[in-house]
Amino acid sequence: RSPGPIDKCIYAERKNHMDLHLKDKIVVVTGGGTGIGKAIAKEYLREGCLVAVCGRRIAPLEAFAEEARQEGYELYYESVDVSDRKAVAAFAANVEKRFGTIDIWISNAGIDIRKRFLDYTDEDFDQVTSVNLKSVFICTQIAGEIMKRHGGGVIINTASWNAILPHANNAIYSATKAGVSNFTKSTAAALAPFGIRVLGIVPGMIVTELSRALVQGHEDEWIKNMAIGRLGCPDDLAGPVVFLSSDRASFMTGINIEIAGGKFAVQDCRMAYRMEEEAAQEDK
Repeated sequence: RSPGPIDKCIYAERKNHMDLHLKDKIVVVTGGGTGIGKAIAKEYLREGCLVAVCGRRIAPLEAFAEEARQEGYELYYESVDVSDRKAVAAFAANVEKRFGTIDIWISNAGIDIRKRFLDYTDEDFDQVTSVNLKSVFICTQIAGEIMKRHGGGVIINTASWNAILPHANNAIYSATKAGVSNFTKSTAAALAPFGIRVLGIVPGMIVTELSRALVQGHEDEWIKNMAIGRLGCPDDLAGPVVFLSSDRASFMTGINIEIAGGKFAVQDCRMAYRMEEEAAQEDK
């Protein structure tokens, strides 16, 4: 199958949920107003969960809440700087007060600043590390305390393929995501005595509002290293995340799950496609 156009990777609505017995579970998604976070939050809503999202910008959160309302769901949201401990603690306290506990916490918020390496400033470093790594530390501690009081829970952190193989001139982002990946493993062991599982996801190239400009016009370059032969959509992550937080995955913790379409699964991901094309030509 030849790679499809980028427009085929826009988030697609799911008609049926997975029914993983998550009804009435309390879920928090940071960076939940757009892209991957929004897709994950919507999947939990379809599972019958009570969902709270936060993000830096209020407008996308308000738009998402209205969209959810029109579909028959209620979404709780707040504008929160996830690198600010007091702000995160206040948000978590509001969620706990409103719903009674927090069962699942998805640390998805993140930013990237793309520059030539020698052009990065100390301010760039501080901003990216604060949002991408410090926030995961803050959120895990705050969520962990709540879950400890209530007998357990699940925390899932969004890392990146950059944690495995960095991009050129993306050193700060890559370093933070590698930190998230290792932080996930360490905290899985640290929080296990309290019945808390901690997992990470490692997305490949997922087409969102933010990444679309990066991919546009270069689709073949991205796809050539992906065995599955297409770019990812936010929905490609949402289903696996919801599964990982369910009791069906109760023996899984301390690992980072690649959801990347078989990126670099082999040295030449396009070889099988070329062989099939050649065989088709021979059959004519």
